[in-house]
Amino acid sequence: MQENRIKRERPKKKKIKKLTRKMQGSLVFVYGVLALMFFVLIFRLVLLSGEDKYEKSALAQQSYISSVIPYQRGTILDRNGQVLASSDLMYHLILDPKVLLSDEDNVEPTIAALVEAYGLNETELRSILAEKANSSYVVLKKQLSYEEKELMTQCEAAWKLKKEQDKTLKGDIKGVWFEEEYKRTYPYESVASHIIGFTVSGDVGTYGIEQFYDEELTGTNGRTYGYYDSSLNIQKTVKEAVDGNQIVSTIDINVQRVVQKHVEEFLNTIGAENVGVVMMDANNGEILAMQSNYSYDLNAPRDLSAFYTEEEQKAMSEEEIMTARYNMWRNFCISDAYEPGSTFKPMTVAAALEEMIVDVDAEYVCDGREYFPGDISIKCSNSRGHGKISLAQSLMYSCNDALMQIAKEEGRELFYDYQEHFLLGRKTGIDLPGETTGVLIPVSNLNHTELATSSFGQSFTVSMVQMAAAFASLVNGGTYYEPHVVMAIKNAEGATIEKMEPVEVARTVSAETSAFIKESMYLTVTEGTAKQAQVEGYVIGGKTGTAQKFPREDEKFLVSFLGYVETRERMIIMYVVVDEAHDEEKMSRAVTASELAAAILEEALPYLKMYPEGEINYRVEVIPEEDLTVNEEDNPDYQPENNEENADVLPQ
Repeated sequence: MQENRIKRERPKKKKIKKLTRKMQGSLVFVYGVLALMFFVLIFRLVLLSGEDKYEKSALAQQSYISSVIPYQRGTILDRNGQVLASSDLMYHLILDPKVLLSDEDNVEPTIAALVEAYGLNETELRSILAEKANSSYVVLKKQLSYEEKELMTQCEAAWKLKKEQDKTLKGDIKGVWFEEEYKRTYPYESVASHIIGFTVSGDVGTYGIEQFYDEELTGTNGRTYGYYDSSLNIQKTVKEAVDGNQIVSTIDINVQRVVQKHVEEFLNTIGAENVGVVMMDANNGEILAMQSNYSYDLNAPRDLSAFYTEEEQKAMSEEEIMTARYNMWRNFCISDAYEPGSTFKPMTVAAALEEMIVDVDAEYVCDGREYFPGDISIKCSNSRGHGKISLAQSLMYSCNDALMQIAKEEGRELFYDYQEHFLLGRKTGIDLPGETTGVLIPVSNLNHTELATSSFGQSFTVSMVQMAAAFASLVNGGTYYEPHVVMAIKNAEGATIEKMEPVEVARTVSAETSAFIKESMYLTVTEGTAKQAQVEGYVIGGKTGTAQKFPREDEKFLVSFLGYVETRERMIIMYVVVDEAHDEEKMSRAVTASELAAAILEEALPYLKMYPEGEINYRVEVIPEEDLTVNEEDNPDYQPENNEENADVLPQ
């Protein structure tokens, strides 16, 4: 019972101490500081260990350089596929200081490579890095060849091998790249310079085919968008360039070289103010060769050293230099106008035949001059007179008297209409820039003397290409073809885009008139005033011309030969003009031009696959020389077989 009364003792509860607000605040502060320190420590460790990684990642997010991929300007070819103008790929050496300085280990091997490969100055390179540290584009060298570009590739390979052999070496060659550019080059240098033309800054065509077909030759630039990956390697996105079209010219480069050689030999030995030569296919208007005075180097088109000494150039003003360059670039064959002289006479005769004012059997009496109201007389090329001559002989012996009689019968309206009918006084449409029109005397001003002098090619002006095209229509059957220097346009891959078909502009004369003129021109070479134009074994016809220039009292002359050469395969037109030969004896003698024409033809024709053939039997009836009625009292010295055309003398 007592046991039951004993009280059980319970263990005493420990007293739990409560956290006060003050204690809670202190604890939070301590933990916060520790956590902050921990995160700062982690961030700093990551920053230090991954600084290069972050820098490279940042670079990788930046756009590299958006560089242009230049198009390749179209090639210009001759008719046989020979390259006359091309664009060769060149390289500019570019330094990117910003990328190079992103890793100091890369600086030394890169500078060493630039010095070794390209001979650059180390001090200057370090100055560039210091002064342009934030730049991504510094041009170190321009217009390097592919072989020169590969020198850097060789340096990179050599450095990589060196690092493999010596593990202590650090860094790579970085921050160097190449920008592409095309450089226009002309492999034949000065040959056909006045036809081809050249390019200036921005790949813009100037003169010749380069200018006229600039839009076809010009392509569209592409573009490269680049960026660096985490290893600082360039990753590129490329939009390809579209290259320009190819131009196939009508020029035969071998024939052109022959023409140039003979013209420049003439200028060096005899000299002249201007010499021009045009060779053209009579049956389609294709220009086979065209030479204007001295040629200039298309690879250095501003260089005057071939024409002036260094002292002469230093003494010239800027205006004088520009004038000298313009004269050097000017194409006399299309840009200059002059009086054609007696080479125009076949057109006067052709007009009369077409209008049936005369017929092929017509005869004329030449007494050495024609008289006009006001006591004016105009001499014939033979002042003593040719006597009685046929229509063909009026051309063969270049009789001014007969031509003046024919023009008088035609009248000024008809005469002027036929000048326009032969497309004189206007541009031919040749595909070259700078063509002149020449100047015709208005029909209202074609009075007695003006009509008379115009009949034998004086008092109005023409260009060489106008006369060549008009004469071609006289001897090819009557079709006037537009002269042109391009026969096809091809794309960059060589597929033909456009073929230039012959353009028939007009019918100038009938087939019958053409046949008469053609035969008369043949006789002019074989028996008349143009004998010096003959080339053994070839059928050649043509007309000489001698024009007295303004002012007449200076007695300066322009002489010429305009003719054709015919084989079974083709017929070509040959036109030679010599303006003021420096030899006084040769200046007024048409033989000067005839001899130059013959020298060119003899060497050039085989290149055109035109070879000697048998003679052609012509049907033109001429009065035998022994039957020519000449007043011996007035003309005791007349010898038609030796009659070389003299100046076409104007009113006296």
